[in-house]
Amino acid sequence: MNKEIEQAFDLSGKTAVVTGASAGIGQACAEILAAAGANVVVSGRHIEQARAAADAIISAGGHAAATVCDVLNEDDLRALIDFAVHTFGTVNILVNNAGGGGGGRENPFSIDRAYVERIYAMNVFAPWELCRLAAPHMRESGYGAIVNITSMSSIDREKAMAIYGSSKAALNHMTANLAYDYGPMGIRINNVGPGATRTAALSTVLTPELEKVMLRHTPLERLGETADIARAVLFLCSPASSWISGQTLMVNGGGSQTLD
Repeated sequence: MNKEIEQAFDLSGKTAVVTGASAGIGQACAEILAAAGANVVVSGRHIEQARAAADAIISAGGHAAATVCDVLNEDDLRALIDFAVHTFGTVNILVNNAGGGGGGRENPFSIDRAYVERIYAMNVFAPWELCRLAAPHMRESGYGAIVNITSMSSIDREKAMAIYGSSKAALNHMTANLAYDYGPMGIRINNVGPGATRTAALSTVLTPELEKVMLRHTPLERLGETADIARAVLFLCSPASSWISGQTLMVNGGGSQTLD
């Protein structure tokens, strides 16, 4: 490989924190960042799953450590960044992947304020707080890259998705504005917005008929794989994207997997 290209994606010596990293898109992000040389903190709500994901990285020759983090718990958010600094010395990369809501289950006449507050706490407050906690370490280390995982729902319009969609739209706009706050600190912040991606969660509802409908609006004529999302995250975390900040990159096969 050309040395310049190799260096553009080299994360050797960097420390990455990934939330919701014990499965799905988060695990794929943790694995690819480790493959690029980063020390990866794998966090999730269940320590056994987080440890299994970290062990898989270590078995593949990477560097990883696992810890518990429920992003709805403010103490867990602080403890996550403290764990990364204690274990690997600093934080250079943050991937805010953990989130929740949506799935076409948000009937506006059934959900209550507690639900709304919970979804915004996961999808907006937790990323904001982790950014705030990690930024000083990034500034001190001289390298900072944040990627927030948003969603196509942030720009789509669908029924029973108002809270999830609006929370992810808020995340998009928060990121665009934080780029101005963090830029002078040498920190880049961007979003990756997955389209319909083959995960365990999607597999519980996906049928051949449903997939066929989704692909009507997908120029590349396939659903996403977790690796598709992880590669975009790697790009935005690496020196290859050193002049990109405040952006939202939709990874969606060129279209939108909305239902008719």
